[in-house]
Amino acid sequence: MKAYTKYLWFKTEKRRDIIRITDEVQRAVEESGVKEGLCLVSAMHLTAGVIIQDNEPGLWEDMWEWLEKLAPFKPDYRHHRTGEDNADAHLKNLLVHLQVVLPITEGQLDLGPWQEIFYMEFDGQRPKRVVIKIIGE
Repeated sequence: MKAYTKYLWFKTEKRRDIIRITDEVQRAVEESGVKEGLCLVSAMHLTAGVIIQDNEPGLWEDMWEWLEKLAPFKPDYRHHRTGEDNADAHLKNLLVHLQVVLPITEGQLDLGPWQEIFYMEFDGQRPKRVVIKIIGE
């Protein structure tokens, strides 16, 4: 069995952002040499997430609106007593999740017809990373 690890680094201009990373993850699969296996893509920070979704900006705005309704940015979270101001970002992470696991078939990510991989940032403007871990034959 082979194992391969690659890191992607992000420092977004805005506090929140969505970045398509499908091509970078596919390149990592190709670099790994794995033909049949699994690919884990995981945000290494609790104020970001990785999702599989449609590459459609109107949908992204709907997702941001939904996340803000469920976990609004506001000053009175108990977490803010620690000196932080990002409790909403932690809650948004819980809603979209930290990571995804994807199948690799014949050396390619085995995604559905509209599926793309995205990094979602909820508390940006500082360096953060994503780990890609690939295992298989």
